[in-house]
Formats: sequence, structure tokens, C-alpha cells
Amino acid sequence: MKRVLFICTGNSARSQMSEALLKLLGGNDFEVHSAGTKISSKVNPFAIEVIKERGGSTEGLYTKKVDRFVGQPFDLVITVCDNAKQACPHFPGAKRILHWSLENPSAFQGTYDDILTAFRETRDEIERRIRDEVL
Repeated sequence: MKRVLFICTGNSARSQMSEALLKLLGGNDFEVHSAGTKISSKVNPFAIEVIKERGGSTEGLYTKKVDRFVGQPFDLVITVCDNAKQACPHFPGAKRILHWSLENPSAFQGTYDDILTAFRETRDEIERRIRDEVL
């Protein structure tokens, strides 16, 4: 089983969607976690909505600080935003480290449908990257 950690700043959207999507797509082949460098108080409701739309589970998703994973071995650590890449602690036990510069859909402003579209686009980009680079 491969251990994977997704890291972003708030651990409320991009890293949570990444965690849920890899769990969905990778099944029992992966132990997946997500964390943030400066965590938000909760997972973004739009992230929850687009995960569910894709058929992913949101059960057990909550924001976690990256410090709790420091020193643990991982097969793959992926930062999903530029701020997290700069603030991320070092993971010397990681076999592989990737960086995905994903736009923050939480920063998008507009109507409910516009924001939902931004989250869907980010979700779809994450899924494409998981299929191309992780699976």
C-alpha cells in the first residue's frame, strides 16, 4: 500500500479534493492523507459538494495541520499550491515529491453557480493529474 500526503495552505479545498479523489480512484492500493500549513476551521462546502458529485466519500474529511505528519514515511508527498510549497516542512522520508500549482477555487468570487464551476474545474484538473502522475 502506497502512502500519499497532499498539502495546501488551508487544507479546506484542493488538498481535501485530492485526498478524496485518490481514495476513490486508487482504492485499497493507497493510504491517503491531506494537511495544511495554516489550516482553515472546516472543509469548504463547495469542495464537499463537488467530491460527492464525482461519487467520492466525504466521510471523515476534516482539516489537519501538516506538522502531525512530519517524520512519517510517505511514498509520495504532493503540494497543491505555491504557498504550501514555500511553507511546507521537509519530508526526508518521502520517496517522491511533486508540486501541482493549482488555482485556489476558494478565492473565486461570483454567483453560487460560478463558484461551483470553479470548484468543478479544479476537481477535474486534480483527477487528471492523479490519473497521469499518481496511478
